[in-house]
Amino acid sequence: MSAAFDSSRVKALLFDLGGVVFEFDFADALARWAPMSSMSPAAMRQAFSHDEDYRRHERAELTGAEYFDTLRRKLRLDASDEQIESGWNAIFRAEIGQTLDAIEAARRFLPCYAFSNTNKSHHAAWRAAFPRVEPAFDKVFTSSDIGLRKPEPAAFEHVCREIGLAPQALLFFDDLDENVLGARACGLQAVQVRSPEDVRAALRELGC
Repeated sequence: MSAAFDSSRVKALLFDLGGVVFEFDFADALARWAPMSSMSPAAMRQAFSHDEDYRRHERAELTGAEYFDTLRRKLRLDASDEQIESGWNAIFRAEIGQTLDAIEAARRFLPCYAFSNTNKSHHAAWRAAFPRVEPAFDKVFTSSDIGLRKPEPAAFEHVCREIGLAPQALLFFDDLDENVLGARACGLQAVQVRSPEDVRAALRELGC
């Protein structure tokens, strides 16, 4: 588990979803698209990134069709929007049951929230694939709903206001170093998640 936290100040828990509560891999999307592209798989991997178009899509500044058109150009895809979206939503693998069990148990003691950088198509896909996820939380915040994404300070400030707690009263769990550091810079306490044990260890320290 990453840096220690002050358990006496924690009044609510805030969880990332992808990489913490469920597994996903963009390699699965690239594999689906490979037969539709004139590029080699290696070139596709190099061309695909979480670039500004990707981030704008997660803030709902680009529609799905607009973003898929950027993918069509960058990855040289001879494919319809429906074919691109089918690959786009192929990334979701499985719920992380141990972590969901721990969250459901912790919720008897503390409110539990989620905050995910996700676009509207992915949101619909993981909601359908993992029906246990959203009911595990008091509320799920998504970047495409609020127009802000981690690790932007405004994103964390928005979530804190909506929850109604000071930043230091939230303990945030995320697998990405940049999001953990961004949360801490905004005053939240945070744990970097590398395995379900990191979540369970933090919840044990909280008495949950």
